[in-house]
Amino acid sequence: MPTEVALLESRALRVEQMGRVDVLDKVKSLVMLPDGIHVRTEEVARYFEVSTEVIKKLTQRHREEVTENGLTLLRGSELHVFHRDMLSLWEGGQGESYPQAATQLTLYTRRTVLNVAMLLRDSDIARCVRTYLLDAEGTLRAEYAALEARVTRIESCLADVGRALQELGPVLCRMSERLDGLERKVEATQQLVGAMSVRLSDLSQEVARMDARFDARMEAFAYQLRELRRRTGRR
Repeated sequence: MPTEVALLESRALRVEQMGRVDVLDKVKSLVMLPDGIHVRTEEVARYFEVSTEVIKKLTQRHREEVTENGLTLLRGSELHVFHRDMLSLWEGGQGESYPQAATQLTLYTRRTVLNVAMLLRDSDIARCVRTYLLDAEGTLRAEYAALEARVTRIESCLADVGRALQELGPVLCRMSERLDGLERKVEATQQLVGAMSVRLSDLSQEVARMDARFDARMEAFAYQLRELRRRTGRR
C-alpha cells in the first residue's frame, strides 16, 4: 500500500486517487460558489487552514498538474460572463454581497482541491485527507484480495464441475441414445393408435349402417307379420 510520502512525491499515485473527491467532505465541509462546482482561492485556503499565498505558490509550482485537474483562470469577457451567472444564483447569505474579482479569477473544482490536498505538506487538513485516501486504498486492496480469493475458489469449483461433466459425458450420451429410442417407440405407438382410431371410426360407421339395415329388415318383417295375421284372420 502506498505511503503518505509516496503520495506526496508520485504524480502517478495521485492520478490514481483523483476520483475520490468524496473524501473532502468527510474531513471538512468545503464552501462552494453558487454554481456548486467551483471554489475560489480564498475558500481553498480556508478549507486547508493556510494562507492564500501558500495555495497560490503551490499551484504555481504544480501548474500543469492542477490545470489538468480543473484549475481555471478567468479574465476579460469570460470573467464578466462568470460573474453575471454567479450573480443570478447568489442569494446574498447573511447580508453579504457576491465577491467579484476586478481583473482575473482563479477557480478550483473539487478535483483540483483534492489535488492540492495531495500536494500540500504543511496542513493538518491536507494530512487528514491523505490519511482517508490511504485508508480507503487499503480497504479497497483488502476487498480486492478477498474477491480474488473467492474467484479462485469458484474457478477451482468450476474445474471440479468440468471434470465431473467429462466423466458423466459417456453416461449422458448413452442416456440420450436411449431417450432417442424411446421417442421413436412413442412415435410408432402414436401412429398405431392413430391408425386404430381411424379403424374404429370406420367400424363404428359400419355398425351404424348394419343397425340401420337391421332396423329396416325388422320393420319389413313386422309389416309382413301383420299382413299375414290380417289375412289369416279373414279366413
